[in-house]
Amino acid sequence: MSYEVPVAPGEEQQDIEFGSSSDHGFPLWEVFVRAKRGLNHTHVGSLHAPDSETAIQNARDGYTRRAEGVSVWVVPSTEIVASDDVTMFEPFEDKPYRHPTFYEIPDEVGQL
Repeated sequence: MSYEVPVAPGEEQQDIEFGSSSDHGFPLWEVFVRAKRGLNHTHVGSLHAPDSETAIQNARDGYTRRAEGVSVWVVPSTEIVASDDVTMFEPFEDKPYRHPTFYEIPDEVGQL
């Protein structure tokens, strides 16, 4: 990634190098917390840590301060894969069977 930094008159431009996937030599970890039993894990943030054990401890200290969670997951950011294909999420207007209006509800059922 390149970024143009303006230089004030009379000053020299300094080159700064950043690591590609780490900060201070530590990899980036994504943190997921489950608030209560039976609920889903939710992404709550990111942190840098040297290994998974330290990442879990730091996540627990930073994201579940007042017993807000019952489970913590940490995942290396480099292992997360996202879809970038927009056609994968096309509208489903051509598939009426996916809409609840396609089905008829018997009178015995009443209001849902």
